[in-house]
Amino acid sequence: MLKFNHIEELIGEATEYDKKQAVELKKPKSWCKSVSAFANTSGGTLIFGIANDDSIVGLPDAEHDAETISEIMKNRLSPVPEFKLSFYAAKNGKKLLLLHIFKGEETPYYYSADGTTEAYIRIGNESVPADSTDLKRLVLRGRNSSYDSQNSSFEAADYSFTKLKERFKVWTGKSLEEKDFSSFEMIAANGKLTNAGALLADESPVRCSRVFCTRWNGKTKGGGIVDALNHSEYAGSLISLLNDAESFIKNNSKTIWRKLPDSRLELPDYVHRSYFEALVNALIHRDYLINGSEVHLDIFDDRLEIYSPGGMPDGTFIQDRNIKGVPSVRRNPVLADIFARLGYMERSGSGLSKMREAYEFSANYSKDKEPVFYSDRSQFLVTLPNLNYLAEIPADRPADRPADPADPADKYQLNARQKEVLSKMEYGVEYSAAELAGILGIKGSRTRELLNDLVDKGLLNKTAETNRRRYLKVPLDR
Repeated sequence: MLKFNHIEELIGEATEYDKKQAVELKKPKSWCKSVSAFANTSGGTLIFGIANDDSIVGLPDAEHDAETISEIMKNRLSPVPEFKLSFYAAKNGKKLLLLHIFKGEETPYYYSADGTTEAYIRIGNESVPADSTDLKRLVLRGRNSSYDSQNSSFEAADYSFTKLKERFKVWTGKSLEEKDFSSFEMIAANGKLTNAGALLADESPVRCSRVFCTRWNGKTKGGGIVDALNHSEYAGSLISLLNDAESFIKNNSKTIWRKLPDSRLELPDYVHRSYFEALVNALIHRDYLINGSEVHLDIFDDRLEIYSPGGMPDGTFIQDRNIKGVPSVRRNPVLADIFARLGYMERSGSGLSKMREAYEFSANYSKDKEPVFYSDRSQFLVTLPNLNYLAEIPADRPADRPADPADPADKYQLNARQKEVLSKMEYGVEYSAAELAGILGIKGSRTRELLNDLVDKGLLNKTAETNRRRYLKVPLDR
């Protein structure tokens, strides 16, 4: 619940609070719809006694207004949400009334009057009527359920899961057994697939689960005589969609490189870790209740955009939030848990921060190339700038130039094998020791020695201290 220590400093209205000049008795809908919206979304506070121009006018009889509010809510709201009333003494001596509405567990919360019944949700700083899709979400939440956990109409016996089994084997070293499909909530007791199971089946029957990928000609979707240079539509398991979309980006972007004394520094258009995280988020956290909409991946000359249906679950706008402070809210918890088991994502929900941090670690990063996030009621959009678009690439260092302690290549006194390790690793991609041993063609024990040396020098980062440890390259010329 939002704390109000200095109400005078609050400006306008926000997702978590509304301001009202008075307790409308003849038109209680003016504030009851906010009560419904707060209960149906993430909670919030109504502040009575503040005019539209943000001046504090106070309430003549705040105690009586508090009793009136309680009575109106009992008669007009169904079910009645949990709430708390409190008083606040402003600096000018005026008394305000604060109505705190807690996030409801029995959604939807309806407002009824004049023969009509409506539920509201909070979008940005507005309380808006819930549409049919919103109501489906609220009903699921009121049942403590989610779309991906619901049973589908598809028989599990009719579908295969080879992609899922392959990935599980690669990541865990174990085989996925039949009993695991039930424990992962992919198959229900009646033999039907859950929606999560249907989305992960090799030939997914969920029609809206597709990815449309386009490489446009120019910086807009109408860039010239030939608008699109490449286009593909993918369907199937979520794992296939992730792999296909990842391949489309790799095939429709390029990597330039700069020569170093004994190796070369690769400079990709887009950071793999960033766009991979964006793809995972688009597929796992999208709103599958929105019919007729798919994930879209659009590559322009200067940027990559990844669109997914559905805004922030709590009704806020991501562009108004501090990325590092956004809590993890899993719209599809079953899918999120399965993807965590497959090593595609973490349960901590730090994907957005990872996207920005991975860009910042790139050798060709500049402040004007920072990833941008946007959301509204119906969409979430990630924009990843092309790091090489109109970028000035530093000139090569002459091969006969004397060693320079300020140059990382000289500073760390890397041997040929260490330089080879770094030259083989792509920025933003996490590698296991076994993967690098195969790439380099040397024994695993020697590979681990090389990797540990590079970690000690600060040129590689380790992602964990367990047998799932991965290594991430830090730019050599940082």
